[in-house]
Amino acid sequence: MSIESRLTELGIVLPALGPTIGTFVHAKQFGQLLFMSGKGPLYPDGFRAKGKLGADMDTEEGYKHARHVGILLIAAMKDALGGDLDRVDGVLKVLGLVNATADYVDHFKVVNGCSDLLVSVFGEKGVHARTAAGANSLPNGIPVEIEAIVAIRA
Repeated sequence: MSIESRLTELGIVLPALGPTIGTFVHAKQFGQLLFMSGKGPLYPDGFRAKGKLGADMDTEEGYKHARHVGILLIAAMKDALGGDLDRVDGVLKVLGLVNATADYVDHFKVVNGCSDLLVSVFGEKGVHARTAAGANSLPNGIPVEIEAIVAIRA
């Protein structure tokens, strides 16, 4: 089954990517590796989620935002690969930063939102190494920022 078919089966529509918020690109290819810039939960209607886990946002809401970030990462992969997501040979590494209070300890549960999505979409190729860490703040007050490194076929 193609990745596009899998996305359709899951009811996932990839959004168009807008410009980045700084002097960087959404993805940068080096050899057979695709380095994905960190993404935050920006929704197609322009809504940008804001909040701090452990203060004004619970783990379940953070998980949902991390899942959406996974969708944005896949959209960036598609854009970088000329529309062909079947060139993804494997998601190698995911780094998730969670905007959280000092006593919040469930960072990994939040970032699972992205990881679970990647495995749902790419199957075994979506299984990856990962770091989930807390941050005192993130750009624009977003609750989660996630980046990835992906292996691709020529």
